[in-house]
Amino acid sequence: MSEQGVRVLVVDDEPAIRRFLRMSLTAHDFEVFEAATGEEALTAVVAQRPDLVILDLGLPDIEGIEVTRRLREWSKIPIIILSVREHESAKVAALDAGADDYLTKPFGIGELLARMRAALRHTAPQAEAPVFTSGDLRVDFTRRVVTLAGQEVQLTPTEYDLLRVLVRHAGKVLTHHQLLREVWGVGYDQETHMLRVNISNLRRKIEADPTRPRYIVTEPGVGYRLRAEE
Repeated sequence: MSEQGVRVLVVDDEPAIRRFLRMSLTAHDFEVFEAATGEEALTAVVAQRPDLVILDLGLPDIEGIEVTRRLREWSKIPIIILSVREHESAKVAALDAGADDYLTKPFGIGELLARMRAALRHTAPQAEAPVFTSGDLRVDFTRRVVTLAGQEVQLTPTEYDLLRVLVRHAGKVLTHHQLLREVWGVGYDQETHMLRVNISNLRRKIEADPTRPRYIVTEPGVGYRLRAEE
């Protein structure tokens, strides 16, 4: 998705932050709308139909997490949290509520733009690709074959399912609980050790150096992200 003409809703109760984001994003050809409260944000999403929401957590009326939950009841619009709250618990709660990404203040506009592009790619309307490629990694969903630099990689059924979920959400942070629910199902939300073991095994098979992963990146205390390369 080209940045030109992409509509972005900025939700923050600080006028200086909204002004900075408006100037920065407009300079990169985004069309920007603003909201200062949670209720304004919910109304603006319906009225303005933005392509992406940048959302602060500490709003004066409704917490940003609650705004995220309400939007997720009917919309898949990308939501990037932009907050001063650095605690892992705040990040996990926001991502579990349905946010696509989380960035703490102060932030660099370059990093924000990269996160926005990743979130927009993830939700852009497109046919389900039968093959996913990122660098030397190739996943053929039709044949259930994974190759690395042209060599087939033997995965267990669980490892394959885990990789499939990460690929389906490539570029997006997935919390431990989200991965456990999608791969193992309800009732396994607390089995983080089992998840870490399978991530470790998967990395040994698809990473050139599992201690410095190129594809499956750890978001400390939160979860994992599959890095999608061109």
